Amino acid sequence: MSLICPLCHSPLIFTDRSWCCENRHQFDQAKEGYVNLLPVQHKRSREPGDSAEMMQARREFLEAGYYQPLRDKVVSLLAPALDQQECKILDIGCGEGYYTAALAEAAGAGSQIYGLDVARMAIRLAAKRYPAVRFCVASSQRLPFADQALDAVVRIYAPCNEAELARVLKPGGLVLTVTPGPHHLQQFKALIYREVQLHVPEQKAYPGFTQVNQQALHYPMALTGSAATTLLQMTPFAWRAREAVWQTLQQSEQFSCDADFSLTVWQRD
Repeated sequence: MSLICPLCHSPLIFTDRSWCCENRHQFDQAKEGYVNLLPVQHKRSREPGDSAEMMQARREFLEAGYYQPLRDKVVSLLAPALDQQECKILDIGCGEGYYTAALAEAAGAGSQIYGLDVARMAIRLAAKRYPAVRFCVASSQRLPFADQALDAVVRIYAPCNEAELARVLKPGGLVLTVTPGPHHLQQFKALIYREVQLHVPEQKAYPGFTQVNQQALHYPMALTGSAATTLLQMTPFAWRAREAVWQTLQQSEQFSCDADFSLTVWQRD
């Protein structure tokens, strides 16, 4: 295993359902199979992350297959790492594990796929459903992994610490980022804002990395009224939507909108 103690950064060893380091810091493994490596002093709130209701809504939306093309593209772009025997891949901000599980299904023999999120409830749900993945509650700003331990890191909309990515990745390791494309969900914006502004591409540099691939994924979605309200709830601009917008979407037999993603692959120098 490649986990390290979030308090002293010593290697963690699993014995008798607990993860322990040489300095006797101990982290019990939950019955669902995950481990909580987010010390209280590293939390910004009592229960960071999305609410249980929002997580359940997101799971229902994803299971309906609307983002299946994105899931498939993520797996395809990470094929160089997934095809390796005994690869180690981390999905940061993994939520309920929708994309993480796909990585585990595609990974080579002996591989270790990790999912990490600050939301304990999301990790609990993910661990119960996907036992092949090794889930942990932890911060993406302080990754509980040893130096040069991982072959790839997936970052789908999640915040990250560029220095931490460089630390935990092996030379030649990959980072795959997914961010909104310029036209992502523009029909929702048209319901909320007087003027629709296109998404601005993410301007983020990764010191010590070279960009090796970038692709756009753009496709139309035909949503049910229920799926449309769920998707709006998943977006950062949901709080700007008036009650009339929610009612219009809920009562719609079909709502058409665009999915538009930018996928970028970076390689560790």
